[in-house]
Amino acid sequence: MSRSVIKHLVLVGASALLLAACQEQEVAKQPDPVVRVATVSLAPLAETRTYTGTVVPRIEVAEAFRVGGKVAERLADVGDRVEAGQVVARLDPADLALQLEQRRAEFRAAQASLAKAEADLARTRQLFERGHVARAALDAQSLAVDEARSRAEQSERAVALAANQMGYTDLKASAAGAVSAVGVEAGQVVSAGQMVVTIARLDEREVEIAVPESRLADLEGSSAEVTLWAGGASYRAHLREVSPEANGTSRTYPVRFAVQDADEALRLGMTATVSLTKGDPSPVARVPMTALLDDGRGPVVFVVNPTSNELERRPVVVEAYQSRNAIVSGGLEGGEKLVTLGVQKLEAGTKVRLAEIQSASAD
Repeated sequence: MSRSVIKHLVLVGASALLLAACQEQEVAKQPDPVVRVATVSLAPLAETRTYTGTVVPRIEVAEAFRVGGKVAERLADVGDRVEAGQVVARLDPADLALQLEQRRAEFRAAQASLAKAEADLARTRQLFERGHVARAALDAQSLAVDEARSRAEQSERAVALAANQMGYTDLKASAAGAVSAVGVEAGQVVSAGQMVVTIARLDEREVEIAVPESRLADLEGSSAEVTLWAGGASYRAHLREVSPEANGTSRTYPVRFAVQDADEALRLGMTATVSLTKGDPSPVARVPMTALLDDGRGPVVFVVNPTSNELERRPVVVEAYQSRNAIVSGGLEGGEKLVTLGVQKLEAGTKVRLAEIQSASAD
């Protein structure tokens, strides 16, 4: 081989080595791929609506005397706490005492008439057996005894009724609670059944709200929470009553929620907010469909490591698919950045650069 040929081969080899070194340098200098990302924001899908209401007792009892008369004294005022059986008012018993004595006197007279009729019957029976009186006289005297006995029984019941009415002069609370209203004063003459005091029972308290007819559907399947305006205390509640008829003026439906685990902070008449939450309260993220990749092993996304900017392949739990988004209920944390475009060409561990940041949330 001539010297010229050898020299040519050396030049060719050197050129090839120089070209390879340049190509490696160009590859080494190739920039990281640019990806578009979205920031994950978690929020519940549940919808919450609030209504303003008032704390009310479930049961209010209008206490009244069972007999009429003059009020001698009223022993309870608005706001007083009373126990079951406690006397809250009294009637003047003078008239009822006289009535009881009258009934007793009538009963004694009826007993005397019965005794006389029975004695007459015994004599008439003896005369009948001796043949001195007819059978009709004996029968008539027997009927007189039956009539006298009935009058005596009637008088006995009248005495018992008068004695009961004497006991009605003391008006006793039918249940423990607080006096919410009074209707009479001492010295006033009242009739039977007239309201004397109203007692609000404290064992069950509720919040009453007004719901427009267009929002009645909010009540179905919603969980309720009551929050007091004063102090901010919160309580669980459940729907107990929906009025079958709208208010004639406001055209809203009165709705009552029973408050669970009510304490002394929940006072009657307080203003409260009822929050109705409908749907799953668990936090989820709304992710663009273009961010999902499913190669047969389940849906995954690519999350950017905030320290190294390397991609992490992350399996996720998809709760539901929408037209443009997917509702992800597991696998993502709030504040993470996930790739939203071109995920089919990406691999885990690839270092990337970030484009403008969008938002991936449940809003």
